[in-house]
Amino acid sequence: MVSIKTPGYILSLILIVNAVSYCQEAASDYVPPSEAVPNGKAPKMQVELLTRGTGPKEYAVIFGKGDEAFSGLQKFAEEYHVTSAHFTAIGALSGATLGWFDPQRKMYKKILIDGQVEVISMVGDIALYQGKPVVHTHAVVGTSDGTTRGGHVLDAYVSPTLEVMLTVDPVAMHKRFDPETDLTLIDPTLK
Repeated sequence: MVSIKTPGYILSLILIVNAVSYCQEAASDYVPPSEAVPNGKAPKMQVELLTRGTGPKEYAVIFGKGDEAFSGLQKFAEEYHVTSAHFTAIGALSGATLGWFDPQRKMYKKILIDGQVEVISMVGDIALYQGKPVVHTHAVVGTSDGTTRGGHVLDAYVSPTLEVMLTVDPVAMHKRFDPETDLTLIDPTLK
């Protein structure tokens, strides 16, 4: 048997390269809250006002095949000057990225959803952060065998439709930055 001696610095270098490679791979599985918002990907979105007169406004926001629902809801909130709202949705998706918030990393661990799924439930809200509306939504999706997966919505690609029923609230809600988590959280004391 032949014994090969490797100098210590080479072993150290190999360990460092492996550690960096692992960290880079693991980091790609996570996204910081500030980068979790896709934009401008819902060209088929349709909006219908369901109420007339005074009081809270209720809308049907309907997405078509290929629309990315999260960016569409963000666009709706901006175009309709929403300062506070809540919504529910049902429909189906051809794929999505959900997230689980990891408090140690202060990031969302990506949960990739490949293929057709039913939206069992999607709920969320809209509130202001630094004067601009911010959408926050979670979803539970079901697969063909009836199993479910859920989490914070990072993106959601519609197929064939997603029906969002949204109520604009009469009083503005505001978010504040939470340095402990790096999240923006609703703070009812802010005016």
